[in-house]
Amino acid sequence: MCESTAISITAYLLAELTSRKIKVIFCDNQHNPASELIPMHGSYVSSGRIREQIAWTDEGKAKVWQKIVQHKITNQALVLRRAGQDKKSEQLLAYAVQVEPGDKTNREGHAAKVYFNSLFGLEFYRDASDIRNAILNYGYTILLACFNREIAASGYLTQLGIWHDNAENPFNLGSDLMEPFRPIIDEFAYKHSYFKTFEKDEKLQVLNLLNSKVEIDSTEQFLNNAIGIYSRSIFNALSGEDNKIKNISWYEL
Repeated sequence: MCESTAISITAYLLAELTSRKIKVIFCDNQHNPASELIPMHGSYVSSGRIREQIAWTDEGKAKVWQKIVQHKITNQALVLRRAGQDKKSEQLLAYAVQVEPGDKTNREGHAAKVYFNSLFGLEFYRDASDIRNAILNYGYTILLACFNREIAASGYLTQLGIWHDNAENPFNLGSDLMEPFRPIIDEFAYKHSYFKTFEKDEKLQVLNLLNSKVEIDSTEQFLNNAIGIYSRSIFNALSGEDNKIKNISWYEL
């Protein structure tokens, strides 16, 4: 993480970092993540993986998106339960069961409204300039960068998503895969809304979430490792190799 615009890095060092698959994130004048370094060739099988990615069927993507949304909503329900919102948590679990392939009935959108209103209050909105949104924006950016690293390292294109399909978004696939992991950042923002500032020390706490312990596929992993496990399970499902998509649970932050 290059926090300051005063940092100078040689092209040689950047090339070495890329070759070792080390994610490099550059910050702007406000010390917020602004860009990241992505390798041109993430894997020696990248050409085959890209052809495979282009051949992913609409039916297959719809089924995978169904699972991703279900995982996201169940993880949101977990956050609400730990926040003492048992009834709203049950409501979200009911939404999760109702998710159809491709989420045709937009259970994700309905769940999001209930979730954020319950967790942060009716006055909360995502464009507000407050500590909670500062944490969310920063944390989501870190998650997205980690998923982009896994996508590139596996030989796939970050631009071609499953559900996200914005021509101006170079990270559509990363935006898809990170969805079930967002509630981890949400819970941190909920529990740390007392922050008076969001500077270096506070940002380091968010960054350190990558070293927190989670459970995935019946094993305990660091969050950073779980991102790789989850991503590979998605790729396998889309390629028809395995339909079992992993989900995560994490310990109270």
